[in-house]
Amino acid sequence: MEIALLLYDRLAPLDAVGPFEVLRNVPGWTVRTVGKQRGEVRSEGGSLGLVVDHTLEEVTEPNLVLVPGGRGSRTLMHDEEVLSWLREVDRVTKWTTSVCTGSLLLGAAGLLEGRRATTNWLVLEAMRQFGAEPVGGRFVEDGKVITAAGVTAGIDMALHLVAREADPRVAEAVQLGIEYDPDPPFDSGSPEKADPEIVELVRRAASAGGPLLEPSG
Repeated sequence: MEIALLLYDRLAPLDAVGPFEVLRNVPGWTVRTVGKQRGEVRSEGGSLGLVVDHTLEEVTEPNLVLVPGGRGSRTLMHDEEVLSWLREVDRVTKWTTSVCTGSLLLGAAGLLEGRRATTNWLVLEAMRQFGAEPVGGRFVEDGKVITAAGVTAGIDMALHLVAREADPRVAEAVQLGIEYDPDPPFDSGSPEKADPEIVELVRRAASAGGPLLEPSG
């Protein structure tokens, strides 16, 4: 399984690194970082660097493409070079996937038309502009397209992919290997569970472009 992980400036790091940590642990699977040009890209806020090892032209037939989200995804929604690459690789992929606002790029490329899809809860309704049906939940599989909700949901999606492509026992082993056993101190990880005041706080911070609370991933 050859996996193309798209990287770009102002991405949300965990959108990319979470699934990467799952997928890289499957024997025989190769994850290649792909971008418009080789070299470093910076995360939102610029405090973390990730390295693009391959240009778009060098990775044209991946089995799986994974598009993380981030503030930079808004810019790429109008970047025909990236959108064209997504359309072309989608012709050959077995799986085309995204995490959080990475689904906006799949939508802008025309890959969500007529499909059920999800993204960060704050921008979920934006799926309609791409002809997709917005659906809640950690991830949504519709045909070969799998879209994950916000940030951490990418880990769940990646484990699901391992179970589908390798074996559920392999997925369980990977989960244990990375000790992914969520037990957060608060039960406020979705708008359905969080206190309404917290939901409104996050909405306001997102509208104001808050560095920690914007629906960036």
